[in-house]
Amino acid sequence: MSAPEPTTTSPPTTGDPTQGERVPPGRPALRRRLILVLAILGPGLIAANAGNDAGGIVTYASAGAQFGYRTLFVMLLVTVGLVVVQEMCARLGAYTGQGLGALIREQFSLRIAAFALVLLVIANTGLVVSEFAGIAAAMQLLHVSRYLSVPVAALAIWALVTLGSYRYAERIFLLLSLVFITYPIAAILAHPDWGTATSNLILPHLLANKSFLLLAVALIGTTITPYMQFYVAAAVADKGAGPSEYPATRLDTVSGAIFADIVSIFIIIATAAAIHHRAPLNSAAQAAHALKPVAGRFASELFAIGLIGASALAAAVVPLSTAYAVGEAIGTESSVSRRFSEARLFLGLFTIEIIIGAGLALVPGNLISLLVNAQILNGIITPILLAFILALANRPSVLGPAANGPIFRVVATISVIIVAVMAAGALATSLPSLV
Repeated sequence: MSAPEPTTTSPPTTGDPTQGERVPPGRPALRRRLILVLAILGPGLIAANAGNDAGGIVTYASAGAQFGYRTLFVMLLVTVGLVVVQEMCARLGAYTGQGLGALIREQFSLRIAAFALVLLVIANTGLVVSEFAGIAAAMQLLHVSRYLSVPVAALAIWALVTLGSYRYAERIFLLLSLVFITYPIAAILAHPDWGTATSNLILPHLLANKSFLLLAVALIGTTITPYMQFYVAAAVADKGAGPSEYPATRLDTVSGAIFADIVSIFIIIATAAAIHHRAPLNSAAQAAHALKPVAGRFASELFAIGLIGASALAAAVVPLSTAYAVGEAIGTESSVSRRFSEARLFLGLFTIEIIIGAGLALVPGNLISLLVNAQILNGIITPILLAFILALANRPSVLGPAANGPIFRVVATISVIIVAVMAAGALATSLPSLV
């Protein structure tokens, strides 16, 4: 009997999934990298897609319906800002093993940390209300009363996170929200003016009026959202992704941000092409109208399914980001993998925000107006919290050699300043009507 042919196996590294397999020469490193990428993917993609939530979808659709293609240049700038900010947060989580709540507590005074957390809680509470308002609007398209759909959704989301498998649930929510990938198809089938759309994307065609400014701030607020940043940093740290895994984490974060904003841009193009009467949206049915080139008479049902998934994902992620931030700042156990008895404050805060959000969403009123106004509030609060993130990522004492370099620091600073100037302009414009 002839001797068996020699085989090449991967090195006997503990825990290596390829150990003991027959692997062709040169393949072990590639196999390990692929497995590592698949294991790390998650927080960035989930956070960015959660940004395409109820308020996001309606705000993007309202931008297209009200101003046509004019807000596309704003979205191009917002996409650059989102990539920069999300990358900094993921890097902070990977290199420090801590979330933003803990880092702000350690690097700034107690009063400043408390101020940042209060702003986050205010912004997030408004967003949780908007997520349940999105679920209510979607279920109304399916002829289900908000007084039934909202309590049932709140209980289901709470149970999935506290009693079930949140990691499994977020995959389901992501799958449902991916219905909005049909918007690029709808945009193509609606035969938009691609020349005008491209021109508005790469060159500014802005309007100097209050409505345009407020909607631009709403676009910032729904795209570069504080809860996304707090969630990314905390989830990366909670997942145990360290400096050695950071290349995969960065890939997840950057690609997730770009993918989510491409969908957002196509939502604006689709609604601009499908809705010719330039006015703010008054109902979810109007937003669904842009999907008619794809779904025909089932556009409302398709839109409702996607809106339910997007809203449910964000209704879980937003209060979790609040719980992460406050729990980290106080120094208590903060992890979705813990039982209620092991993380009472963390899961208790999550429960309270679910109750408040669902309860306020049941108050009678225009759901679409509520969704957009929540994004405006978020856009005003966002630059303050981004300043904390920028300061943390700039400090070698926090990140060592992974701190922002000179070029990245300039780009990040410009991004934060632009967001701050627009938010200040929106606030100044709104003050006369509030006094």
